[in-house]
Amino acid sequence: MTEQEQILKLREELHQHNYNYYMLNMPTISDKDFDMMMHQLQDLEKLHPEMADPNSPTQRVGSDLNNEFATVKHKRPMLSLANTYNKQEVSEFYERVKDGLQDAPFQICCELKFDGLSISLHYEKGSLVRAVTRGDGTQGDDVTQNVRTIRTIPLQLPQGSGYPDEFEIRGEVLMPWTSFERLNKQRAENEEPLFANPRNAASGTLKSKNSSVVAERGLDAYLYYLLGEGIPGDGHYQNMEAAKKWGFQVSKAMKLANSLQDIYDYIEYWDTERKNLPVATDGIVLKVNSLAQQRSLGMTAKSPRWAIAYKFQAEQAETTLRQVVFQVGRTGAITPVANMDPIQLSGTQVRRATLHNADVMAQLDLHIGDRILVEKGGEIIPKVVGKACPTEPGSPRINFITRCPACGSKLIRYEGEAAFYCPNETGCPPLIVGKIEHFVSRKAMNIFSLGPEMVESYYKQGLIHDAADLYTLKERQLLNAEGTNKVSVNNILTGIEESKNVPFERVLFAIGIRFVGEIAAKSLARYFGSMENLSTATLEELTQVNGIGDVIARSVIKFFADERNQNFVNRLKEYGLQMQISQEQQEAKSDRLKDMSIVISGVFAHHSRDEYKTMIEKHSGKNVGSISGKTSFILAGENMGPSKLEKAQKLGVKIMDEDEFLQLVGEE
Repeated sequence: MTEQEQILKLREELHQHNYNYYMLNMPTISDKDFDMMMHQLQDLEKLHPEMADPNSPTQRVGSDLNNEFATVKHKRPMLSLANTYNKQEVSEFYERVKDGLQDAPFQICCELKFDGLSISLHYEKGSLVRAVTRGDGTQGDDVTQNVRTIRTIPLQLPQGSGYPDEFEIRGEVLMPWTSFERLNKQRAENEEPLFANPRNAASGTLKSKNSSVVAERGLDAYLYYLLGEGIPGDGHYQNMEAAKKWGFQVSKAMKLANSLQDIYDYIEYWDTERKNLPVATDGIVLKVNSLAQQRSLGMTAKSPRWAIAYKFQAEQAETTLRQVVFQVGRTGAITPVANMDPIQLSGTQVRRATLHNADVMAQLDLHIGDRILVEKGGEIIPKVVGKACPTEPGSPRINFITRCPACGSKLIRYEGEAAFYCPNETGCPPLIVGKIEHFVSRKAMNIFSLGPEMVESYYKQGLIHDAADLYTLKERQLLNAEGTNKVSVNNILTGIEESKNVPFERVLFAIGIRFVGEIAAKSLARYFGSMENLSTATLEELTQVNGIGDVIARSVIKFFADERNQNFVNRLKEYGLQMQISQEQQEAKSDRLKDMSIVISGVFAHHSRDEYKTMIEKHSGKNVGSISGKTSFILAGENMGPSKLEKAQKLGVKIMDEDEFLQLVGEE
């Protein structure tokens, strides 16, 4: 046998052993033998690079190369499901299906609603060729390289299994409870922020730019919908049974219901039994089984008429309150958190729960030692919802704090807001880190190579004290920093250097003046033209700007009155950031869109959405995010959001394609 033939044989055998181990739980060889075969294959593949195959079992370990995700349009839209929360609404769904099918016999396929990240897998001739996240339903991120590391997703289907030449199968990528708890334990030991729940952990992991990280974290996947030409038959349940035989992990909890009572029985069983599952679930999905009947029932603008999601009621548990601690958020908001005796909620042990804000704490009237009720809101964040019994006499009452627990500053509360804030924006560590994270964010300076964890790490190591310090960083400093290699250092320094070309309006947004959001920053930048003019503006001058009221105006004045902020802005200017807009930017090209409010929706061929937004503003138009009777028209590309289309038609708002729009504004 030639070495090339050995490679093919080893791949086939390893795929089968992988299936036996992860899908059937019936390994036929020892771990040692499996590893020896894997090493043998790796050695042979190194000798024969011409035999490279992205679906080789050796690719399961991932790569430490940095990935950037391409956006891919879905061949078929991935719509969301309508939610229901009680049996009455389930009954109404059942009756709608019955009426829609004109009393023809039908079955409902009941299946668990897994709490993870939706994924679309595409196979050609049995090989995985592409994996795409749901994204916005019309397009998503290509995460194929990362998905290849998930061992329950087959890379190559066994020949002769009866699958079509080309098909799509959809499902959910999840992080099992065991993997989630192990990951958070590691992060706690490393003093890294913990993931709030398995869904966030799965999403963050699958979007990692380092596929070796994905491989280490132990993701799982369940598949639940088969699409394409030549799929086995008309029954959804039967198609998924076939997919199971091809090697896909399909939930054993799927069941056909022939009556409304069958559905109720299924709901009642899994409302309790789901707590024993190895992965998180947040409900049940009900689907009309016949694909022909699905097509007959059709879609609404937002969701299919033939399917619905029943969401479980939030699980509650009783425990004892031991302490309340106060956390400082990135914006300075103070959040009270209850420390309590550990309880089991939705498959995980919970010791802490949010109390939201001072008003909620006052309503709950909490005392040390109270027996409290805790639930997971939306199966995600534990929260205290009340007392299980009256407070014992003499128990000390817990009051909201008056000073910041991080820096000691007296807390303030802005009019109309529920939260108390620490006002010490230039001296409170959590606020400083939060401001730097805002500064590097996509809509601000877009230094994409610097994530929140890296920013916090550099701050703790003393490499940066504010955002301006980013422009003083040197390669040797970063190479000596924790958790940074040469490739990431180059990316970080390149990103910092490129940010010097970011236009003034985004620099203004990035410096973090309280209440000055993206839209306000654009308005102020174009009205005043430079940071210098803005810094000396009076209250009267500021409130002359469209959309700028007293609150924003006073915040701008307060910002520039602080000498520390003046020094910060001057340093940014010295480092080469854009502190004024060009004459061309300042003057609109025309008044062709004056007094027009325009909504942008869809995917475009000639320009990006951001470019069209800029074009609208240059021609004196106003970008708005939602459709109303005041909307002048919708600039619509391909795959316009169905809800927007429906609302536009209902209100009689004009829909304009991009060629028509470019002609209107006189652009090529």
